[in-house]
Amino acid sequence: MDYDSMRVSELKEELSKYNAPVSGNKNELIERLNQFNLKDETIITLEDDDFIETNSTERNSFIARMRRPVYGPLNLGAIYAIAVSLLMLTTVLIIQPSWLGFGEDYEYELIEFDQQQVRIFAEELVTLGHPDWEGRMSGTTEESNTAQYISNEFVEMGYEAEINEFQVPMHHVNSEPSFRLCVQGLGGFSPCDGPAAIGSQVTSFQHRIDYVIQGFSGQSAYMFNEDVQVTDLGNGTDEALWQSATGTIGYVRGDSSKVGNTELYSNAAINDLAGLISVNKNYNCGKIEGTDCVPIFKGTNYDSLVEANGGSIPTEIPFISMSKDAGDIFEASVINASEPASIELSIDVTNDQERTIYVPCGTIKGKTSEVVIAGGHHDTVYHGQGAIDDSSGVASVLEMARQMSSIVNETGTPERTIKFCTWGGEEEGLWGSRAYVEEMQSSLRENLRLYINFDMNHVDADFENRGNSLTLFTNNADDYGHMQRITELYKEKRSEIADRYDIQFQLLDGDLGDENQMPCNSDHCPFVYDLGDKDGRAVVCYGSGSWEYHTYLDTMDRFNEESLAVSTTIYGTYMRLLAYDLDV
Repeated sequence: MDYDSMRVSELKEELSKYNAPVSGNKNELIERLNQFNLKDETIITLEDDDFIETNSTERNSFIARMRRPVYGPLNLGAIYAIAVSLLMLTTVLIIQPSWLGFGEDYEYELIEFDQQQVRIFAEELVTLGHPDWEGRMSGTTEESNTAQYISNEFVEMGYEAEINEFQVPMHHVNSEPSFRLCVQGLGGFSPCDGPAAIGSQVTSFQHRIDYVIQGFSGQSAYMFNEDVQVTDLGNGTDEALWQSATGTIGYVRGDSSKVGNTELYSNAAINDLAGLISVNKNYNCGKIEGTDCVPIFKGTNYDSLVEANGGSIPTEIPFISMSKDAGDIFEASVINASEPASIELSIDVTNDQERTIYVPCGTIKGKTSEVVIAGGHHDTVYHGQGAIDDSSGVASVLEMARQMSSIVNETGTPERTIKFCTWGGEEEGLWGSRAYVEEMQSSLRENLRLYINFDMNHVDADFENRGNSLTLFTNNADDYGHMQRITELYKEKRSEIADRYDIQFQLLDGDLGDENQMPCNSDHCPFVYDLGDKDGRAVVCYGSGSWEYHTYLDTMDRFNEESLAVSTTIYGTYMRLLAYDLDV
């Protein structure tokens, strides 16, 4: 047969007829088939010097002894032949050649990657954002439309598509907030607003640019005439200051102590504060917008906050974060002024209700129930496009799905099921992936071979000045080896891209709580640590240089589709191998 013209899948099918191993590269598969055909078509005699090399006289003498009839005990020639056979068997067991399925010589075929199509995916996702705030916050119309768009793409690619819905705790920003300061004129007798306002000075802070609402913020309607007081809490680490702040708005300067939102907001609930303002004093200062430190959205752990508040979420403690420049104005007008300015803080947020979030999935069923899943989160912070976090990851998922669909159409039904999902609720607590894993836990515990996560697997367009690193990491040594070997092939075959980036690796195979555990900051975490009595296997990629993360400046201006080719091709190539080779 003309094996050279056959596809790898056809070669493997031929080998399966002999109950032979089907691992290895194409040349090895052909060599293996030729061995079997040689046994079928040729009578091997000792004149074929496959087993011994010697001169003619010695060879003829050996053959003569082997042909001599045996009457009783074995003759010397037979004993010699048995010894040679045992030597060959020992060689197989010791050397373990790859054509018998031993070793790590796998056939990797790099998938394709269309940079232009990936940019189109990201641009279309961005257009689905809020008309004013641009985000695709979970539990909103924008998120629902996004899930439907992704599902439609899966259908067009030939996948069985479904949209899973989950009811989860979720805060919701209902309308544009207002945050203003007022220094009254006429010695404090002039109102701040209206035609009678004479000499009063009002400072308005701009939503999204000067301040942003934080995760699970409560609502408020504090007006100028209520004269709400402010307590300076320093960096938020002094318990005595928290205890003195009851009934007031607490003001916290973010610094290197890195007190997180969960601790800050829990302290506000425990001490019954009227509100909470944090100021970004140290993160990415002077890198994004002049010398300022742009305000960043951060989530708050829902369960911790409920516990701190005695069993329910606090609904009337507004929580915002300010930029450094806006914070300087606030400090000068309120904290350090001899006559503090009055505050208006109107935050219209509902945080004590469940909302529907969405998990669209596309599936191509394999011959077995084992499954490989790739995913990324389609939601964003409420106040930004999220071009990098995580439109980049979702665009990568869609492109990998598109490439895998073409491979299946060409190669045939995979051995393992392949599935692509995108997650809602990531920014507020991994709600979508956690709910999905909980619902599918029994099946995933039994059948999940690997979860592949794409979350900011991106290097900024200005990577020459911001850094060009990409980190591929996993919690399994075997997957780690495949990542490295595929990367070497990628560097060889796609050097024009690979040479532009610093591709790094990490093996994080610790248990939850260990120093070398997988981080639980994205949707891979439930697939690793929420499967009951076993840890799942995951591979992840993080990029670099995305300073605009969680700000209103995370726009398509920073998008670098080329950088997404690295992780998408490497992990897509691994998915391809896993899809068609159950021995891996």
